Amino acid sequence: MIVLGLTGSIGMGKSTTAQMFRDEGVPVWDADAAVHRLYGPGGLAVAPLQDLVPEAVGAAGVDRGVLKAKIAEDATLLGRIEKIVHPLVAEDRAMFLDAQRTAGAPVVVLDVPLLFEAGGTRDCDRIVVVSVPEAEQRARVLARLGMTEADFERILARQMPDAEKRAQADFVIDTKTIEGARAQVRAVLDAVREDGDA
Repeated sequence: MIVLGLTGSIGMGKSTTAQMFRDEGVPVWDADAAVHRLYGPGGLAVAPLQDLVPEAVGAAGVDRGVLKAKIAEDATLLGRIEKIVHPLVAEDRAMFLDAQRTAGAPVVVLDVPLLFEAGGTRDCDRIVVVSVPEAEQRARVLARLGMTEADFERILARQMPDAEKRAQADFVIDTKTIEGARAQVRAVLDAVREDGDA
């Protein structure tokens, strides 16, 4: 089974590209969706986060807005949250991979925003990076409801620069157009299947 790591900086079109892989019949594990499950009612992260930040947890699970505000107040909090959440996310990912191996999936995608930054490349056979020019990225992100320049810059500061990601990628998908990106997704799948690995 070939494991494709899919990543890209904010506003590059990663979620749309992940859906294109799904449309081609490829199982996709979504790191953000895993965190939502862990933070939801009954999620495995709820109790330990309640111990750490009691006011961030209610009947609906973990309130990410409250967590974000608390992280802004306490520079050490993010690291402590990550120590709780990252192992749970890794366990969720491992269960997905085991299930897909058992099901005989030839190719799967791990959709991970901070794939390079979090050291997730070791679980992947090939890396796919989505990218657009910086001006397009900025326009997309600032068009999001509630997004400010300061928020955008803060998020970018946590992410490896796009040029570095592209330099380390096996495949780069340009997402300027939907049609172009879809064609490139198919080309990636053709390439990994032709390698004889899938």
